[in-house]
Amino acid sequence: MFTGIIEEIGTIGKIEMGTDAMQLEIKATKVLSDVQLGDSIAVNGVCLTVTQFSSDHFYADVMPETFYATNLTSLQKGMPVNLERAMHANGRYGGHFVSGHVDGIATIRSKKTISNAIYVELSVADVLLENCIVKGSITLDGTSLTIFALQKNMLTVSLIPHTSHQSVLGMKKVGEQVNVETDLLGKYVKQHVQAKSSNVTRDFLKRNGF
Repeated sequence: MFTGIIEEIGTIGKIEMGTDAMQLEIKATKVLSDVQLGDSIAVNGVCLTVTQFSSDHFYADVMPETFYATNLTSLQKGMPVNLERAMHANGRYGGHFVSGHVDGIATIRSKKTISNAIYVELSVADVLLENCIVKGSITLDGTSLTIFALQKNMLTVSLIPHTSHQSVLGMKKVGEQVNVETDLLGKYVKQHVQAKSSNVTRDFLKRNGF
């Protein structure tokens, strides 16, 4: 479990690409200060497992499901990536609950600076927007953000200067893709409500006095 508060920007070292899987070497320092084999580290919002590490880099495998569902296949040697360790249960949760399981990919449609903020519009599939609400939380490339506007196939977020400087979102350009994870708690609520509503028939309402 993560919070969407980026701890460090790492750098892609080696990439071993397979047909439908890959292995990444990622250069970092802060997130490796207390790392152990098998630990989870979110890489651009994707929960990956540390398989090897040293003081300045770690390795992680990308399985087929993640290979096809995320933008990790577009990474190249030397590219920056957002990194976050799994959260401690005894600390403050500065973002929101993030699983590191990506729901889909969005494309940056525009970026506009207004005062000290950068407004980013993204093209997003409607199936993902069904899990979004204005002023709700969303995770883009592992960064916890607030949704400021929703339209058909599009949402808008705002980056404060700190977020712009401390995550890869500030570096990405129009046309580039980001990993999307919609709000975890919202998805559970939606699933629960849909399961309950499927049992509400005319006969059910009659039997219960409606």
